[in-house]
Amino acid sequence: MPTYDYENKVAIVTGGGSGIGEAVAKTLAANGAKVVVADYDQAGGERVAKEIDAEGGVATFMLVDVSQAPEVETMVAKTVETHGALHVSVNNAGIGGPSAPVGEYPLDGWHEVIGVNLDGVFYGMRYEIPAMLESGGGSIVNMASILGTVAFGNAPAYVAAKHGVIGLTKTAAIEYAARGIRVNSVGPGFIATPLLDANLDAATLGVIAGMHPIQRLGTAQEVADLVAFLGSDAASFCTGGYYLVDGAYTAQ
Repeated sequence: MPTYDYENKVAIVTGGGSGIGEAVAKTLAANGAKVVVADYDQAGGERVAKEIDAEGGVATFMLVDVSQAPEVETMVAKTVETHGALHVSVNNAGIGGPSAPVGEYPLDGWHEVIGVNLDGVFYGMRYEIPAMLESGGGSIVNMASILGTVAFGNAPAYVAAKHGVIGLTKTAAIEYAARGIRVNSVGPGFIATPLLDANLDAATLGVIAGMHPIQRLGTAQEVADLVAFLGSDAASFCTGGYYLVDGAYTAQ
């Protein structure tokens, strides 16, 4: 994997207990970061933190529901209390939600998806930014999606949330660019993760893989490598951007 310097950096990765979040947490830790693995899945989050420790890294698990602002506030406060600062945040936690067209979409499903995928990103930045200002600056990477710019049938809540993440990212970027905080979003194509496997059957996954000109699904590590670049000082002039890792899906 590419090497980026995260020595003496403290990072939070939400949704760090599996999939893209797990790959991001391990990549940042392998490059020197002290990582807080935050997840609603206690077993998954604890496993990832232990695996990072076993490889010689430094990781702490925190149980958090990112749709609940007080829990996110506590997560950030405990991170600073434990490690003394906050330099990097990857707001990655997300869910897929029900599959239904707009005119039939369940209201509880809408609120759940928006709560995790959009409100959770806002709550993250709401509390991460003040902590980063106290730490002398930092970098935030928000996990959007290719569905932040294009549509996908029967996923209105997910699509709306990811469109919102991109706009929220751009707004925060211009507000804090002169204060030492960079804010970017990443747009993965369809990635082979437990989230995707839980929502789509094998036949559908095969069809979706073929929708990418590269003719396959992406890997969590491919996304993590991009996130690691954006979070590091190597990307010092990158802020307010939306960076695709999608096998040319949106180029069609």
